[in-house]
Amino acid sequence: MKLAEALSLRADLQRRIAALRERLKKNARVQEGDTPAEDPMELLAELSADTDDLEGLMASINLTNCETFTVWEDSRLSLTELIARRDALGLKISVMRDFLDEAATKVDRYSSKEIRLLSTVPVAELQKQVDALSRELRLLDVELQRMNWSTELR
Repeated sequence: MKLAEALSLRADLQRRIAALRERLKKNARVQEGDTPAEDPMELLAELSADTDDLEGLMASINLTNCETFTVWEDSRLSLTELIARRDALGLKISVMRDFLDEAATKVDRYSSKEIRLLSTVPVAELQKQVDALSRELRLLDVELQRMNWSTELR
């Protein structure tokens, strides 16, 4: 199985477990004399089977990510390192975009006596940096996808 297939299967299992959580909550209690719509013990058995499958799959995915290497920016990095880079880069871009949105917002003044608000940073220059980081993030994501579809799960 390819790593990408395992990642898709992991997402399916996670959705299934989330659905089981809701089904269990809906069948946790009933009025005296009623029966639950679904047998909670059967749902709990499904939950155990699915979480066992998820555990094994996650271990295989993590092991594969640690043992699979590629060259990125002239460095030999594991998929785990690339994923960490992608996540950190995405977080940085998100924070910078929020900050730049705030810094670039113009405040309308109704008279010349109102306090004038100015940006504390060069917005255009920093926006170019965010654009460059966004490009790197896209390229990094493409590399991760390529590796996911070409790597066999261990």
